[in-house]
Amino acid sequence: MPLGDFRREGWDIRYLERVTSTNTLALEAGRQGATEGLVFIADEQTAGRGRLERRWFAPPGTSLLMSLLFRPAEPFSYTAPRITMLCGVALADAVIDVTGQAAQLKWPNDLIITREGTWRKVAGMLSEVGTAPDAPPFLVVGIGLNVNVPPASLSDLAPNATSLLVESGQPVERVALLDAFLHHVEEHSAVFRAGIDPLPQWRQRLAWIGATVRVQTPTGVFTGVAEDVDDSGALLLRLPAGCQQRFSTGDVSLRP
Repeated sequence: MPLGDFRREGWDIRYLERVTSTNTLALEAGRQGATEGLVFIADEQTAGRGRLERRWFAPPGTSLLMSLLFRPAEPFSYTAPRITMLCGVALADAVIDVTGQAAQLKWPNDLIITREGTWRKVAGMLSEVGTAPDAPPFLVVGIGLNVNVPPASLSDLAPNATSLLVESGQPVERVALLDAFLHHVEEHSAVFRAGIDPLPQWRQRLAWIGATVRVQTPTGVFTGVAEDVDDSGALLLRLPAGCQQRFSTGDVSLRP
């Protein structure tokens, strides 16, 4: 099935062949009053955004590029991060269901696959808060999943990039991944609405807890043992001096 023909009950799915950024479209729709459940999907982004103000590149037609609009319940500062967490878990579930690849989350919002002690990034997530006059804030969760990116194109994306095509050795149906992902978002959202915090399950999916890692932040690079995450999802790093430092943002990699 072509990606543009996909529909799923309960979701307002809008497909566009080429856009600047699906997150930009979703943020603008949210400011105009769009309801929760809106999903923008594109085959190509000309100005895709990643975390820490990075650009997100993907060859046209090879990836799953999408943004979901949520209107979290109050308190927003608690529910919005949980929605990002459950989307990460849902993405890992979808990749495992469809491809059998043992995907893990790399704090805070990347999806990686580890093979023979070497990790490769297969997806990234960018959550952005939107506002509009006289209205509660809303949340946009953007996802870029490298599905059928060929090996020759991976070096253009990032040093540690991979794709599900490369990892599984065969093309992967994007519609099947999208359907599985939305299914798991529904599933985990229902559990969250029932009062069960998604943080423990998200924590369980995190790679490298207990390992020595490097954390790159806008203010510097820190090395230490990734001990845990706190109730907000911030990383707790034990520094060589013995003190523990908390990071709410940054990029983690295994210490070389």
